[in-house]
Amino acid sequence: MSQLDPTRPHGGRYLGEPHTIDDRTTMISVSRTGLRGAPVTVGVLTITDGTTTWTPVVDAGRVAMIGVITGLIAATLGSAAVLRQPPWPKMTIESDRFPGGNR
Repeated sequence: MSQLDPTRPHGGRYLGEPHTIDDRTTMISVSRTGLRGAPVTVGVLTITDGTTTWTPVVDAGRVAMIGVITGLIAATLGSAAVLRQPPWPKMTIESDRFPGGNR
C-alpha cells in the first residue's frame, strides 16, 4: 500500500503542513479545491496527546447570505400575498349611502 503525500490532493482534499504548538499539540489544516481551483479551508485537525479533534471552519459570510436571501424571499412572498388580497377591509364611500339622503 502506498503512502499518501500530504501536499498532493487526495479526493479533492489537501492536508497542510503540521504545526507544533507545544510539546503535546499539533495542528494540521485541511483544505479542498474551491471555484477556479483555489484552495478553501475546511477545518483543522488538532492532535493533543494522541487524541485527534476535528474543528470545522464556519464561513460567516455564507451564513449571513443565506439569512439575507431567506428574508428577501419571505418579504417578497408576504408582499405578493398582501397585494393579492389586502388584510384590511374594503372601504368605499358612495354618495347614496350618506345618512340623511344625497348630498
